[in-house]
Formats: sequence, C-alpha cells, structure tokens
Amino acid sequence: MRLAVGDILNFEIMKNARVRTGGHILNERYVQWISAIEMPVENFVRKNEVVLSTAIGCGHDVLLFKKYVEDIIQSEASALIIALGRYIYDVPKEVMELAEKHNFIIIEIPWEIRFATIIEDVLRELNDRQFKDREKSEKVQQELLKLILKETSLNEISGYIQKHIGCTLVITDRAGIIQDRAEACEPDARWKYYDMKDCISTEKTPAVLPQDPMFQKFHLIEREGESILQLPILKASGDIQGYLFVLPPNDLVIEEFLNQYRVNVLEHSATTIALWLSRQNAIEETEMRLRSDFVQELAKGEFSSREQAESRAKLLGFNIKLPYVCIAGYPENLELLFKKRKQHYDSYEHWLDSMIRYIEEEIYYAAQSLKKEVMMTYQGEKLILFVEITSNENPAHHFLDLVERRLRNLLPDVIISWGIGGHQEEVAGFKKGFDQAKTALQIGRNKKGAGHRVLYENTKVDRVLLTLAQNKEMKEIIVSAIEPLIQYDQQRTMDLIGTFTTYNECHGNVSQTARLLNLHRQSLLYRLRKIETLTGLSLIDTDDLFLLDLSIKTWKLGLTEARYPINS
Repeated sequence: MRLAVGDILNFEIMKNARVRTGGHILNERYVQWISAIEMPVENFVRKNEVVLSTAIGCGHDVLLFKKYVEDIIQSEASALIIALGRYIYDVPKEVMELAEKHNFIIIEIPWEIRFATIIEDVLRELNDRQFKDREKSEKVQQELLKLILKETSLNEISGYIQKHIGCTLVITDRAGIIQDRAEACEPDARWKYYDMKDCISTEKTPAVLPQDPMFQKFHLIEREGESILQLPILKASGDIQGYLFVLPPNDLVIEEFLNQYRVNVLEHSATTIALWLSRQNAIEETEMRLRSDFVQELAKGEFSSREQAESRAKLLGFNIKLPYVCIAGYPENLELLFKKRKQHYDSYEHWLDSMIRYIEEEIYYAAQSLKKEVMMTYQGEKLILFVEITSNENPAHHFLDLVERRLRNLLPDVIISWGIGGHQEEVAGFKKGFDQAKTALQIGRNKKGAGHRVLYENTKVDRVLLTLAQNKEMKEIIVSAIEPLIQYDQQRTMDLIGTFTTYNECHGNVSQTARLLNLHRQSLLYRLRKIETLTGLSLIDTDDLFLLDLSIKTWKLGLTEARYPINS
C-alpha cells in the first residue's frame, strides 16, 4: 500500500501543520521520496517527491518564490512543505493561486519542527510499507517456485500471477508469439486488438519512469489509447527469451498501478517464467535434436533393420510407414545477408540458427496446410525434408510453392535452391531418395544457378555426364578440351564458351548466332576460329563438335576438376 501525503499529515510531528492548497487531493498524491531542497530546483526534484523548504534565497521576493514553486510543480513533486518563521512568514496569494491552478499541495509548518525528524518519520514509514510489500511478494515468489517444481503449466502460472496483480497478462517468446495466457484474461476483449509481434517491433519504447530505478525494466507501449506494460523475460546470460505484457485497468494510471508490491510480483513472475521457458526450451531442443538426428540417420541409411527404424520413429512421433518424397534445400545467401545486417545480431551462428528456425516453421506450416506429414533436419548447410505423398504424383512443387510464398513475405531476400528426389517407400528408400535429391540439387545449382528447383527424374542426361566424368581417362579428355577456352576467357573476357554454346544451339547458323550475341559477323567468325585454334578441334567435324559440347556441359555441371573454375 502506497504512502499518501494525507498519511504524513497524520504523523504526531505534523499535528501543527496547516494545509494551504490541494486539501482535496491529499490522499491522491503518493510519496516515494522526501528531501529538503532550496533554490535552484533544476533537476534535483523527482516525481512523487515531498519537498521540504525554508524558502531561503527566495522568500523575500514574491516573483522569485513563485518561480521556485512553479519549478517544483513542473518536476511533478507530490507536495511542498514550507517552514514559516525566518525567511518567509506567509505563503503569498500569487503562489497560492498558482498551486490551486495546478492542483498542487502546499503545507505550512512552524519553524520549530526539524526537517530531519520529518524525513526520519517518512523514511521509516516508507521502509515499513516496503518491507510488508516485499514480505508479501516473497510469499508469492515462493508459491511461484512451488508451481515450477510441480511442473505446473504456463497457463496456471499466468493465472496465478494475474490474481495477485489484479489485471490481465500475456506471455510471449522473443518474437512476440503468444506462449500462453490465463483463461481468466479471456473476458478482457481488449487483448484481441493488439498484435504482440507489433508491440515488440515498436522502436525503443520508453521506460515508465526513467529516473526511477524501480521501473527501469518496465517499458510503456501506447496502442489505441491504451497503455500496455512490457517486461522482458531474461535468460541467465542476460539475453531476452520472451516478454510479459500487462494490460492495467482503465481506471488506474500507470504510476498508481505499479506500486512496490506489483513491481516485486511482476519481477518475481518474470524470473519464474524464465525458469519455466528455459526448462521447456531445453526439453523442446532435446526433442528437436533427437528428431533431427533421426531424419539424418534415415537419409544416410544408418538403420540396420526396418524394426529398429520404426521403433525409433514411433518414440519421436514419426510414421515412416507412409510414402515420402525427399527434398534437399540449400539456402544460398545467408552469410551475405548476415554481413549486411550483422550490427543487429550477436554472431553469425546465432543469426543463422534464427533464420533456419524461421524457415523450418514455414515448412511445418506448409505441411499442416496440405495435411501432410513432414520430417526435417538441417545438416551440413542443407535442409533435408521427407514430405508425405498420397499418390504416385510428385507433390513437391505444390508444397514448395506454398513454402516459398510464405518465405517471400517473411524473408524476402533469402534464396533457396531445391533438389527433388523420386517417390520412395521402405526404410532403404529414404537413403535412395536423399541421394537422388542431393544429386538433383547439385546439378541444378551448377547448371542453372541459385534459386532453382530440379527434379531428379529430369536430370537423365546430366547423370550420364556425371557417370562419364567419373572415368579418369574421360576426365583428362574433357579437361584438355575445355581448359584452353577457360583460361583464354579469363584473360581476355571474350566468353568463347558462351559463343560456342550459342553457335551450337543455332546448329552452326552464323547469322542467327551473330544476331543473338549482338556481334558483327566478322567478330563472330574470329571467335569461332580462335576456338578451333585453342582446342585443336574443328567446328565442322561432328565428332569434334560433340566432344566440345560434351566437355562444356560437363564442366558447367562442376563435374570436372579444371584448374580454372566456372565464372559466377
């Protein structure tokens, strides 16, 4: 319970005090501090402070004294207690009018009353009340800890907190996603108008009372004419892991609502919720790691029997008896994006973890929307997905359309390449499906660049090239044919490889090739002769054309080890 100015007047030492202005608000002005301050006021007076003064230096001058009182009023002090008898003998009429105009309390006391005694009595009373509030709030803290030990749900914990603060609250994670709220808060329809993510993204919300250490952690958010209090829920490391949002009653101003007791209860609550979230996060992270490891083991074919795989899958909530298709995804530009935004994050690893979580959430959402089971892991910079299919038709494109549509809204700059394997059943099929998806992903990235999707079944020619490129003699032939062109292109930037590719696609038609390349006919002929000179191959010999085309296609797939890499 807060100390009011009216309570101070009930002290024995104040029996001869005389209230000159603000008598009707004595029990509405709360006292947090008390001090003796003379001119100048400047920033020495705090909000809700009782000021004791002898008016030394200004009592002889009405205008000066009026300015002194005006400064105290602007500091939002609770009251001014003036000692009469030496520097001032009566409060001037002009000062009284000023105080009445601003609903400010002025109290006169005899000169004989010692300020030190008043301060001592007020501080003792403040300490007594704070001790009682602290004692009461510590009982709440003990009960909250008992709820944690009993593994009580977050819903029950938030309901318990609500009963003790007398208003509704919402608990969110650090992204603003609501974790739980007490059932008792549901009748308060005001919450439905607020997007908690929007509240968190608000630019630097001010502390309730920046000058008061007791309120430093509490931030004030104004929405639709309402005031919402935000209190961070911190990890042991000091990092924010969530927020506690409180919607005070409409009939109370924030300063009245946040008394010592409620402040203590809310701070204890934030600590308790932090413990609950830490425990829950540890459980969820362990479960996610086990599920992720299981998917990786499936993809690598590490299970010795179907029974072993099905037993593990059942424990983790997976059903591997369903038919699945494997999709491998590679986020192309995460490191580049981090370099552009790194000033907002602690480390690349922390940022990457958040980004992958966002992507995984959208993948889970897409699966839920399509009513499909999905198993997923992120390993070796690749996303590995096993998505349920209900027919022989490959549903991967429809699934990825939904994933990418949502990702464009959430993470518009992220580019992901996808490789899609064939339909597989049986435990051994998971490894086969992943190998196919990985091959399709590699071929697509090398052949088409970043951000494309490739179906394994559409890579037959590329897989033939891949097989050929494994042969040592074939590798040597391809490298000897392509390397001079790569070296020349890098030195002269003439793009002989691109020239040949267009020429071959035009079936040797020089005029059509020149038009497509926007080259003069003689310039094109010069390039074609240069290709023949560098490679020792004739462009009118069908076998030489085939060998050069094969070499370039194989090199573009990244399947050879030429000393000069493909231009990006």
